[in-house]
Amino acid sequence: MAAPAGLVIWLMANITVGDMTVLAHLSGFLDPFARIMGLDGVILLAFILGLPANEIVVPIMIMAYMAEGSLTDISDLGVLKEILVSNGWTWVTAVCTMLFSLMHWPCSATCMTIKKETQNWKWTLVSFVVPTVTGFVICSLVAGVSRLF
Repeated sequence: MAAPAGLVIWLMANITVGDMTVLAHLSGFLDPFARIMGLDGVILLAFILGLPANEIVVPIMIMAYMAEGSLTDISDLGVLKEILVSNGWTWVTAVCTMLFSLMHWPCSATCMTIKKETQNWKWTLVSFVVPTVTGFVICSLVAGVSRLF
């Protein structure tokens, strides 16, 4: 599942429409929705594109923030901090990203396993929707309360 997703992500990061990549256009579209949750469009798009394998979410974010067409290995945490802070990350962004990471849809392999084990699309859909809605609500509450202060 991750290999075809990697190809799609690479294409989105390297195909330019107008003056921006497809990845940048999509993250810009998602940005208003993500802001409600205390995230930004890049983070939300990374979670969506990470559906095949959740472990690729952070590399997708970094690739989109660095505007490079390939995944980059960052071994120095100082460099990672600089990338995130220069792209508008605050403590609220970090907390909401962690919360959504804990409370969002399962990866596609898990969804396929749920379908196989339950023999029912209903439980697969429930397994996808319940954590996603919970994550959206919790992140929106945290972001909303933080805005009050």
